Amino acid sequence: MTRILLVEDDKGIVNGLTEFLKGEGFDVKSADGQTGAMKLLEEYGFDLVLLDISLRDGNGFTACSAIKSEYGLPVIFLTASGDEYSTVTGFDLGADDYVPKPFRPRELVSRIKNVLRLTGSGGGVVQMGDVTVDTVKGTASKKGQELYLSALEYRLLLVFLNNRGAVLSRAKLLEAIWDASGEFVNDNTLTVYIKRLRDKIEDDPQNPNVIKTVRGLGYKVDL
Repeated sequence: MTRILLVEDDKGIVNGLTEFLKGEGFDVKSADGQTGAMKLLEEYGFDLVLLDISLRDGNGFTACSAIKSEYGLPVIFLTASGDEYSTVTGFDLGADDYVPKPFRPRELVSRIKNVLRLTGSGGGVVQMGDVTVDTVKGTASKKGQELYLSALEYRLLLVFLNNRGAVLSRAKLLEAIWDASGEFVNDNTLTVYIKRLRDKIEDDPQNPNVIKTVRGLGYKVDL
């Protein structure tokens, strides 16, 4: 599932656009300013950023520069500033597209898909040790043999893939798979799903080499 960070301080736009994009199959999180956006980027793996120029703190131009230099993600500007200066400045900073407000949601989806295609983001085949994940088909395999993962197991695997190198707390993992399933997932259930996932992807589940336990902090994937 393509993960989008929406950086916008207009709550009406955030609520409406988030609902629409989720209905189109995107996973969306939002921030109203540069500080919140950078915090989310540290915590989650995103495929694309939708960025307004006028923010609660900071501004879209400085945020775009930081996002590009630190994360290299594709950025689409969403703004009422349709003047030539804003457009040129945005592209000079590395923006991948520029959509003036008001915009038609379906046109925006088309622009998002086009940018993802051109930048090679938002899906494809990802390798994690011996495990291969096809995020377009929604399948996973190990050494050529398909792994039959449940929806929550697959979602959990994607969370680890999108956060490789970061330590994920149990609270963070619970939040991620609860959002995906739409059902309450408790701490005991998380333990069960991590065990099931390890049973399928690890050579030795008792001594995991892929999903490692960081004692007192959570879990981490380095591969």
